Amino acid sequence: MAAPKKGRGPSGGQGRPGRSLVMILIAMVALTGGMFLSGHTTPRLGIDLAGGTSITLEAQNQPGKPNAINKTNMDTAVGIIERRVNGLGVSEAEVQTQGDRNIIVNIPKGTNSKQAQEQVGTTAQLYFRPVLTVAASGPEQPAPTGTATPTPSGSATPSGDASPDGEDKGDKATPSASATTQGRAVTEGLKKAPTPTPTDSGEPKPSDTPEASPSADPATAKLQEEFAKLDCTDPEQRSAAGKNALPTDSIVACGSNVPGSYEKYVLGPAEVSGSDVDDAEGAIDQQTGEWIVSMEFTSKGAKKFQTITSRLSQQQPPMNQFAIVLDGEVVSAPSVRTALSKNAQISGSFNQQSAEDLGNILSYGALPLTFEEVSVTTVTAALGSEQLKGGLIAGAIGLALVVIYLVAYYRGLAFIALLSLLVSGMLTYTIMALLGPAIGFALNLPAVCGAIVAIGITADSFIVYFERVRDEIREGRTLRPAIERAWPRARRTILVSDFVSFLAAAVLFLVTVGKVQGFAFTLGLTTLLDVVVVFLFTKPLMTLMGRTKFFSQGGPWSGLDPKRLGAQPPLRRSRRVSASTEPKEA
Repeated sequence: MAAPKKGRGPSGGQGRPGRSLVMILIAMVALTGGMFLSGHTTPRLGIDLAGGTSITLEAQNQPGKPNAINKTNMDTAVGIIERRVNGLGVSEAEVQTQGDRNIIVNIPKGTNSKQAQEQVGTTAQLYFRPVLTVAASGPEQPAPTGTATPTPSGSATPSGDASPDGEDKGDKATPSASATTQGRAVTEGLKKAPTPTPTDSGEPKPSDTPEASPSADPATAKLQEEFAKLDCTDPEQRSAAGKNALPTDSIVACGSNVPGSYEKYVLGPAEVSGSDVDDAEGAIDQQTGEWIVSMEFTSKGAKKFQTITSRLSQQQPPMNQFAIVLDGEVVSAPSVRTALSKNAQISGSFNQQSAEDLGNILSYGALPLTFEEVSVTTVTAALGSEQLKGGLIAGAIGLALVVIYLVAYYRGLAFIALLSLLVSGMLTYTIMALLGPAIGFALNLPAVCGAIVAIGITADSFIVYFERVRDEIREGRTLRPAIERAWPRARRTILVSDFVSFLAAAVLFLVTVGKVQGFAFTLGLTTLLDVVVVFLFTKPLMTLMGRTKFFSQGGPWSGLDPKRLGAQPPLRRSRRVSASTEPKEA
């Protein structure tokens, strides 16, 4: 009795194939409904299919750093630019080096692609510098002789731990209240500015003892001359001011709080850098309702920030201000009334986009090199469309040949195979359409190739199962037992084959970059879907079809005709007969 029970096990386990078919039908309806409800009825396209922008960046030589342009810094810059663009939700952006000095950035059309174009080349060198003097900017003016007209470029609201003298947490730095305040001349400011000493990491570190700089110092005279001549209303002068300066240098720079109005600054050496910022994000100030950029310092940066704010809080305006300088431009210059640490907020002429952009840039760090845009080229989708058309034609021809082969060789079984291919195609399409807004997946030409290759992988699974069923029929079994007995053997083969394909796709995805990853991702996705379709659709459908008269009778067009397959009587029966006759002859 044990043998019959064991024989009924497989059929009992597959006695309700309708459940599996209902499950996959529900999944298809849910995915299709989600696709239409989300409004994304087509997959997102990569730059080769949708067009986009190609930007060429060239690394510039750094003052005092003759060997700055090297492979390490270039690779670091590629990683930062890639994270910046991905942080904006732009998918399929390609960032790669070309030669020793150039970086190529390909950005497809789509959401936030324009923002990405503006950020890719931004160096994002952030420094906190003490303000030595400030004045309204215009055409060339005489050098300052003792007074300046400070006009803060926006305001910042740093907040953090209590100061050493016991003041409460959360004290805020506020901008200068008066529009005309007794200032400091450039010379006097440089005398009182602390002299930075480089740390082991190369970042500036203020010394405890200020060193006076004689008024006759050529560097001071040059700085006075630059300050007097600087006209921040001139776009060329404004963009050049403060650029390519070392952190340990005193600089002149421009800033603006009100559109069309500019201030010029003399700033001391940097005392806190962007590398001391642990995190930054754009947010709305709950008190003012204005957009700000909230920054959180590292433990090391918090100590530096407390040191500079503690010293500045004891100075008179405008030397109680610190300037937040981004790529040589003063973003904000708040005044300080108490020592602060850990957190700071940059406020000024921000809207939502500019605040979020600055937070995104600061979060992913500054580029190790300064880059200049050499060329910006608009890529049309015409070439990609022609290639896609050719690829689709090739895929259609291949699919047609597969269908012809299935019909000619498997006949009625080809109906099951074609339905399975249709289900696999629908699942692949809907999932690709949903993955666009979900994870930023974009369909490019290599991904299309991966989908075409998947047709062969899926068809191979059907062929393995069909051949196992036909082998059972050749051994003399009827169709329904043959379907159930063939499944365990075919299942193992299909799983091993798909595992190898998925492993190859995973390795290819991890070790490659750019468009090749699209091929690997699509290949891996379709391989997983092949397992789902074979288990939840092909096998249950085969079980149901085996109960129909057309297939169970083994007609010539069913693909399961015992005569055409060369079926023979069971081997076990012939062996038992021969074994029972031998003793009688003896």
